[in-house]
Amino acid sequence: MAENREFGIVVYGATGYTGRLVCEYLNQQYGVAGEVNWAMAGRSEDKLIAVRDEMGIPDNVPMLVADASDPQSIKDMAARTQVVLTTVGPYQLYGNDLVQACAEAGTDYVDLCGEPGWMHEMIAAHQETAKASGARIVFSCGFDSVPFDLGVHFLQQAAQDKLSAPLPRVKGRVRAMNGTFSGGTLASFKATMAAAAKDPELVNVLMNPFSLTGSFNGPEQPHGMAPIYEDDLQSWSAPFVMATINTKNIHRSNFLMGHQYGEDFTYDEMMLTGPGDNGEAMAKAIAEDKSMANDPKKPGEGPSKEERENGFYDVLFVGSNGAGDQLMASVKGDKDPGYGSTCKMISESAVCLLKNPEAASGGIWTPAAAMGSLLIDRLQANAGLTFTME
Repeated sequence: MAENREFGIVVYGATGYTGRLVCEYLNQQYGVAGEVNWAMAGRSEDKLIAVRDEMGIPDNVPMLVADASDPQSIKDMAARTQVVLTTVGPYQLYGNDLVQACAEAGTDYVDLCGEPGWMHEMIAAHQETAKASGARIVFSCGFDSVPFDLGVHFLQQAAQDKLSAPLPRVKGRVRAMNGTFSGGTLASFKATMAAAAKDPELVNVLMNPFSLTGSFNGPEQPHGMAPIYEDDLQSWSAPFVMATINTKNIHRSNFLMGHQYGEDFTYDEMMLTGPGDNGEAMAKAIAEDKSMANDPKKPGEGPSKEERENGFYDVLFVGSNGAGDQLMASVKGDKDPGYGSTCKMISESAVCLLKNPEAASGGIWTPAAAMGSLLIDRLQANAGLTFTME
């Protein structure tokens, strides 16, 4: 584990769309030479200076030049900081050397990855190295998968308190969401689809809900890929675009925590569309929507400030067991989920690792397994998220 480094956190990708928002948040929340010693990193010093000035960040914030095409610059960056916060995706194209450098240097790492094929590959390649060095590598610290991963963790903690046992069946249901995709998210989605077209084995990884749990395979899981009517919720439900990554991370959290949710744990994720004919029609329209694959936005493009400010999300978690017990919890967030809220979630994840060296040992983690209630507390205190039993 890194200690006594030059920097606490380095934001790699500071000139990109999301990286700018991260820097803006860190500056507003933590200042420059205060509670968190942080720096900006990217390919071009000129661009870093321009972004620093544009975002109103003081000129004494340090800057590092690092480029994914120059592995030595990536190693040098990792060696100078306790935590690397990276927004440089698609990670399967630009992230390999950085994960390796952090794992070898004992440097903590957080990203916004929603690319399960790449994560599967990185776990196999670097888990043991990170374990030995003390590096805590935490993937998926944005909207995928923090609200979902921590939402299930929050519900299961309540189940332990109230029922003295976990709930073997949990449904994650998006009740409301207002947000848009950026070009970077679309690029990651398209890179994954292109890689899957060339590699049949990757298709198996993408389809298997237990592809991030080593040799463990749990019970058959609901696929969530077609509209259904749910009597217990009195609503139609539609496929949810983030479910493919979130479900894998949640099963990995359970695996990493010694199956605290049970070895028979079943989880799926969908979007509620309401009752009746209107709910059914909306669920079918969502299921047939192919706009993400055809969206022309490029990396660096994303929602406007007004769109980010007006965004929000509300996710319901419904847990049950064979005895007829049911508990419900919700996670709500302000601002656009993918950007306005995500920049706060990844920033607080990085600060959480920095402030809590005892939170986890070295290895490749999920947010819930590495930080759990520590991160929930930070998100509620600073980042506009609420975790509530219903």
